Amino acid sequence: MRSDIIKKGFERTPHRSLLKACGLTDADMAKPFIGVANSYIDIIPGHVHLQEFGRIVKEAIRAVGGVPFEFNTIGVDDGIVMGHDGMRYSLPSREIIADSIETVVQAHHLDALICIPNCDKIVPGMIMGALRCDVPTVFVSGGPMEAGHLADGTTVDLVTAFEAVGQFKRGQMTEIRLKEIEDKACPTCGSCSGMFTANSMNCLMEVLGIALPGNGTILATAAARRDLVRQAAGRVVAMALAGGPTMRELVDFDAIDNAFILDMAMGGSTNTVLHTIAIAREAGIDYPLARLNDLAQQVAYIAKVSPALSTVHVEDIGRAGGIPAILHEVNKRNPKVLHLDKPTVSGQTLREIVESAAVKDSRIIHLANDPISPTGGLRVLFGNLAPEGSVVKIAAVAPAMRQFSGPARIFDSMEEAAEGILAGQAQAGDVVVIRYEGPRGGPGMPEMLTPTANIMGMGLGESVALITDGRFSGATRGACVGHVSPEAAEGGPIGLLVEGDIIDLDLDAGKLNVRLTDAELARRRAAWKPVEKPLSSPWLRRYRKLVSNAAKGAVLEA
Repeated sequence: MRSDIIKKGFERTPHRSLLKACGLTDADMAKPFIGVANSYIDIIPGHVHLQEFGRIVKEAIRAVGGVPFEFNTIGVDDGIVMGHDGMRYSLPSREIIADSIETVVQAHHLDALICIPNCDKIVPGMIMGALRCDVPTVFVSGGPMEAGHLADGTTVDLVTAFEAVGQFKRGQMTEIRLKEIEDKACPTCGSCSGMFTANSMNCLMEVLGIALPGNGTILATAAARRDLVRQAAGRVVAMALAGGPTMRELVDFDAIDNAFILDMAMGGSTNTVLHTIAIAREAGIDYPLARLNDLAQQVAYIAKVSPALSTVHVEDIGRAGGIPAILHEVNKRNPKVLHLDKPTVSGQTLREIVESAAVKDSRIIHLANDPISPTGGLRVLFGNLAPEGSVVKIAAVAPAMRQFSGPARIFDSMEEAAEGILAGQAQAGDVVVIRYEGPRGGPGMPEMLTPTANIMGMGLGESVALITDGRFSGATRGACVGHVSPEAAEGGPIGLLVEGDIIDLDLDAGKLNVRLTDAELARRRAAWKPVEKPLSSPWLRRYRKLVSNAAKGAVLEA
């Protein structure tokens, strides 16, 4: 076993002595050592219950002949840090989490790993760290939150609360209604109930083959979620004893394809693009961003979930058959697009999982012959404003906004934009530009849910577009284009714009352009001086120096 290096031979007498101080016995030295990476933290609703999951995992590992070692990672709640400078720490936390996983597993030569994430940066951070270690690994998430319900029966969630701010500002909502939304939008523990970033990533793990079926959709509060945790613990010990499959044997080019295919079918968060590209890079895979548009043409959009449809949440997807049912219809519509013979941590191939699935409610998961749209829910845009690409959740864009032109209304920070939109500085027909908020410029590529929710709340959702070198929460909806690369801080064209420049969006054609000649862009570039925000944080200064742009997954480069 890999762990023999810390426990076998007379030379390891002191090592075994230290292990016995942790409660191990001589008999334990012959068993696989399993790392239990738990992201429990009190300030994230998706994670407050994960101490319990850690206990369940350790009991189950011991019961089937393994030795568990639990350790923790940090976490940042994107909703709580939204709209202020705390958001600058969110994306950088992904790198700390990946480094933490690598450090503990590699330093102690653990035989296998079970990861218990749930939200935002924690899921991709753990995947990235596990790929570096390349040991048998099973992921089991904390599960989605239940949707909330107001007294009048209205279904609400986190995006309802964000958009309510703009509605209240306009005088379209009473203070009593606002308070009821605050109290009921997030009614239980779990990852926020829509197809936001956390739930998108938890669903994608099923098709990557690194989590069991049901991982993305079984509610955090359900007894079935605890059963899934026990099953995952049993599988990781079996994989440790078998010596695999390891993470890199599961996560290859075809698995990344499968992940994006699911993303297209269910209209996942645009953050999944950023994170999955980063995951591919950790796995040593060169995955071109433009390939997403090729997949979008082959995969129909068949499951519309909040924020694209406010009445449907992740729990409804689970009730309708879950991720296997979505994949079943994808395969039925186009049998050539999915790579079904991929192994998974369940011990089954993806084909076995998909072919045994069925849609239980075709109002929630549309059948292959009745798609919501014949093309996928995400689109990558290129053009003279985004030479290396940009991303939009086309599934959450009103049809009238899929082609849009308007003058640039420019803000050099997310905070300025949020305040300006509430103050009426964005008018119907404008294209709001939020720049110097990319991985380097932010730094940390903050999410733009506050300004995008303000646009919706101010009644401008079908008359104002937004582009940014920052990123969006999975809860964002509307004609919002993010990840514009190169970013402003590295001299990208978005940094050369001036107020009033006419910007053209064509989401169907995959184009994002400004009506400027190459000569004019070159003239402006010659005179350009970057905006560099003052930073007191040594960590963020290091991050700004090392981080790549969104088209490269915003990974750190030595």
